[in-house]
Amino acid sequence: MAVKIRLRRMGAKKAPFYRVVVADSRYPRDGRFIEEIGYYNPTENPSVVKIDAEKYQKWISNGAQPTDTVKAIYTKYVK
Repeated sequence: MAVKIRLRRMGAKKAPFYRVVVADSRYPRDGRFIEEIGYYNPTENPSVVKIDAEKYQKWISNGAQPTDTVKAIYTKYVK
């Protein structure tokens, strides 16, 4: 099972809001997920980001692969 840490799109049309989730890579973008570890709201100024660093590191150590976008958000806002 290939596990990914990725964004799940929520919110209204033209007003995106994202949840950072851990999901099997075979599931659709907004489909089933294993665990929610944070959120990202790019519509606010400045952007609002909350990612549980402890859960993120736990999943990374267990072999989950973050997407490029999640990796960039994590390094920019959380670290």
